[in-house]
Amino acid sequence: MDESSKLLIQRYFNEFSLVDSDIESFNNFLEQELQNIIEENRIIEPTIIPHNIDEFKIRFDKIWVTKPEITEADGSKRPIYPIEARLRKISYSAPCYIEVSAHINGMQRESFVTQIGSLPIMLKSKFCHLNGLSREELIEKGEDPDDPGGYFIVNGTERVLIKIEDLAANKFLIQKNKTGPSEYEGKLFSEYGSFKIPHLIEKLKDGIFYISFTRVKRIPVIVIIKALGFMKDEEIMRSISGDEQNDEVYINLLDFVNIKTEEEALDYIAKKIGITQAKDIRIERMKELLDKYLLPHLGIDKGDRIFKAHNICKLIKRFIAVSNGKIPLDDKDHYMNKRVKMSGDLLADLFRVNLKVLVGDMLYNFQRIVKRGKFPSIKVVIRDKLLTMRIYSSMATGNWVGGRKGISQRIQRLNFLDTMSHLQRVISPLSSTQENFEARELHPTHLGRLCPIETPEGTNIGLRKNMALMAQISHEADEEEVIKTLKNLGLKTIR
Repeated sequence: MDESSKLLIQRYFNEFSLVDSDIESFNNFLEQELQNIIEENRIIEPTIIPHNIDEFKIRFDKIWVTKPEITEADGSKRPIYPIEARLRKISYSAPCYIEVSAHINGMQRESFVTQIGSLPIMLKSKFCHLNGLSREELIEKGEDPDDPGGYFIVNGTERVLIKIEDLAANKFLIQKNKTGPSEYEGKLFSEYGSFKIPHLIEKLKDGIFYISFTRVKRIPVIVIIKALGFMKDEEIMRSISGDEQNDEVYINLLDFVNIKTEEEALDYIAKKIGITQAKDIRIERMKELLDKYLLPHLGIDKGDRIFKAHNICKLIKRFIAVSNGKIPLDDKDHYMNKRVKMSGDLLADLFRVNLKVLVGDMLYNFQRIVKRGKFPSIKVVIRDKLLTMRIYSSMATGNWVGGRKGISQRIQRLNFLDTMSHLQRVISPLSSTQENFEARELHPTHLGRLCPIETPEGTNIGLRKNMALMAQISHEADEEEVIKTLKNLGLKTIR
């Protein structure tokens, strides 16, 4: 290796660390994602309220996290550094505050700031006391100046959150079936907040396209499109196959030509999936189902239905193109179709689920006191220990939401390289006892992203991988920028 290459590599590692992407992901979680999760659960309405008021709402406003601190036995608080957390077997975590207000009949009654828990803080992130310290200052604080950070300290043990690679959400992938009634099937996981809903599109022997999601099993796609308010057969045809006429679409349109209104379509689906109430209730429930569980990533309001209809047409168009061999099948193992979940995303999942538990607990406490004829202040009903203990428990055992195990692992400190390797690890959620040959193979798209050599032998081969040394993971692209670029390339928006 010549001198200039050595110099370049040295300069790179002076500026960047191996765990930069992870730290950035954690910063993003605390700065943006936390607030987004609060927005999702912003207004809480208890079902049992005192008789003398008409409406009572609890509202979450702003959430923020400070720097790590410790509360001593006498109640005094002071900043804590990682070395003390390690030696005293305590967690390196920072208090998380939230602004809460109560509204009675639309009028604000009380507003206050309260702590809703403590969050473990990643070393060397923006919220860590070590951020931005020089080598000398790090040594003075009892830290190894070459330690990259990127891990947490929970109850005195250093723990790392393992990255998970998973199929990209909101992406329509079409595979060929070896068995089953449909030769091809298209799958899409629609992700919205804590929902992740699988959608399946298939074409059976009768030439009809069917869609399945949540409770809706094998309902003709054309009926769903009509139920979403996209009624004209001609427009549906144009939306799917452009100006060409397509026989496959004709067959589908002909079969359901007698469905003339949205209500008829909704009623047809409701009867098919076994909703047996009165017609009005049936239709209302069906509308709710379509808004909430059909492609929720496109929106869950009434106004988003037409966009959903257009998007389903696009999916059918792609399905027809693949089944006629005009475009190739999707490759599940292509890294374009994968996403890597990092510390920030994993903690967001954990926080989202546990916040729901906290809200449930809050409602329970509030309603219990109201039943006794008292009207409590909300300060009394928020238990900050609940959220903290549940998050610590997941971080300490590695048992995550969604039944996943081994997400949080005790960091391997056998030697420096072992530690580096552990911080860079990426695991696949597939079972190691099954064959899954394709998933274990080295794919050309791993080049520069994942290390082609470092993977264990035995049952885990190819399922446990490691990031390439200089790989950096980008975060979600700026939506507005992407749309602007697409519009410049000729994208037309639906009015």
